[in-house]
Amino acid sequence: MAEKLLELQGISMAFGGLKCIQALDLDVGEGEIVSVIGPNGAGKTTLFNLITGVYQPTGGDIVFAGKSITGLEPHQITRRGIARTFQTLRLFLNMSVRENVMAAAYGHTKAGVFRSMLRTPGMRREEQEIRELAEKRLAFFGDRLMGYRWDQPAYSLSYANRRRLEIARATATNPRLLLLDEPAAGMNPKETQEITDLISLLRTEGGYTILVIEHDMHVVEGISDRVIALNHGIKIAEGSFDEVATSPQVVEAYLGTGGMAKK
Repeated sequence: MAEKLLELQGISMAFGGLKCIQALDLDVGEGEIVSVIGPNGAGKTTLFNLITGVYQPTGGDIVFAGKSITGLEPHQITRRGIARTFQTLRLFLNMSVRENVMAAAYGHTKAGVFRSMLRTPGMRREEQEIRELAEKRLAFFGDRLMGYRWDQPAYSLSYANRRRLEIARATATNPRLLLLDEPAAGMNPKETQEITDLISLLRTEGGYTILVIEHDMHVVEGISDRVIALNHGIKIAEGSFDEVATSPQVVEAYLGTGGMAKK
């Protein structure tokens, strides 16, 4: 069994009297792809916000690489090795494709404000290294984000390529764990298959451990080592895709009664 990279130990989150996550235990092993599914309002995005420090849990502990990250700020958690994308794209649309990826890496520089203002040799070296890192991360996505596209503004990209760019930007922080929030949302069947293949490559060739939220069951089935189903902030099923998809509790959560059809 893979060594646990991420562990959520009895995590709870409440906003006033509203309980969004309730005593949740969840783990992701090194090198795994784990999918989180559930109907709207199940607590999936709240889960990502807890892991990345946007919210602080009202109970429990979050452990990453053997150390608690509960209470850390988002930038500190990013430095520990966790990066994410968002359900709603958050690109810098007027910046170039390359600049969008470079922006993510600047948080890891050592130059500081004074050296940046003076454009010292050390600062210029760091900037060149960041430029090369951005180009390397973009090259992972092949022709979709290569060559002349590097200098194009992000707003000129297709929706699917904007999704790819957001993933490329996340990888520029050199994470061990990628959190992908509905990466296939809004895509047509061809684009959905391409993003499914891409997620698999991020693991096999990129070396990333991946936790993904996804509604498209074809994507979930195609990428997942394990699937975790949430409903009202409670884990209702965990296991292989087939085990979770046929779980009576999952069927009821999605459909009320009847069978859970693969989309």
